[in-house]
Amino acid sequence: MDGTGTPTQTPSGDTEAPPSAAPATSPSPPPTRTAPGARRASGTARPAPAQDARSAQDAAGSQDTGEQPSETPRTPAEAQRERAARTRALTQSLFEELAGHESGSAEYERIRCALIEANLPLVRYVAARFRSRNEPMEDVVQVGTIGLINAIDRFDASRGVQFPTFAMPTIVGEIRRYFRDNVRTVHVPRRLHEMWVQVSGATEDLTTQHGRSPTTAEIAERLKITEEEVLACIEAGRAYRATSLEAAQEREDGMPGLLDRLGYEDPELDGVEHRDLVRHLLVQLPEREQRILLLRYYRNLTQSQISAELGVSQMHVSRLLSRSFARLRAANRIDA
Repeated sequence: MDGTGTPTQTPSGDTEAPPSAAPATSPSPPPTRTAPGARRASGTARPAPAQDARSAQDAAGSQDTGEQPSETPRTPAEAQRERAARTRALTQSLFEELAGHESGSAEYERIRCALIEANLPLVRYVAARFRSRNEPMEDVVQVGTIGLINAIDRFDASRGVQFPTFAMPTIVGEIRRYFRDNVRTVHVPRRLHEMWVQVSGATEDLTTQHGRSPTTAEIAERLKITEEEVLACIEAGRAYRATSLEAAQEREDGMPGLLDRLGYEDPELDGVEHRDLVRHLLVQLPEREQRILLLRYYRNLTQSQISAELGVSQMHVSRLLSRSFARLRAANRIDA
């Protein structure tokens, strides 16, 4: 500022007011220098807040399935039907793709393996129906998978039949064949085995109808068969494995084992070997001496009766018997 009180300009370009002049308004704060990009950033909107974890999971699930996140939760039945529909659609598309490749090629085998993996839930569903057979479920699933593979190899998509409809009987038949040929140690007639299935179905229906276990007569009347056939079918249905006679019976009542409760000691068993030996020795005697021994010890005739029947003296019959005994003792090398 000069001596006249006139404002002067500073080297920096700012104007300096005289000291005696009071400002009419409060001085504005000096402008602050900002970074070159700060002014541009201040004119843009703030970023949107992040979604919560649940919304993120829903969005991820929607991306995986190609669907928008649903607002209302689905019931387990609806989710199961939706999964089944997706599996059917995937199976149909895989079969269409499989038809365009040559059997045995690498791409054919890849699509075939994808079909097997996509339909394994069907095998587990069928295998669960045989849970009461006391067989390891892993073995039943493996056998059912063989049926699934056979169904995939024989399926013809051009006939317009859904693959689960075609594959179900094949899988069930393979599992039943496994139980019939490999599990049963006691094989029963096929007629009894098939009738046992009918008896089991009638038993369930009558139990539901009467609220109790049905009697043998009620089952027989329902199936138009005899009670003896019903009992035979029930026994055939239980005949899966043979029980060892020497197996210990783990019972709390202290009952003896199966071997002790069945059968008895036959006193005639001791004479089996002796009778077989005598039969072998008798064929070595002359025919007349064989007849005399049979009359004496099998028909219990006396020497007098034998002599009258043969027309010889009783003394001669006695001598022939003595000579036969001597020959039998000489031929019996066991006693010697």
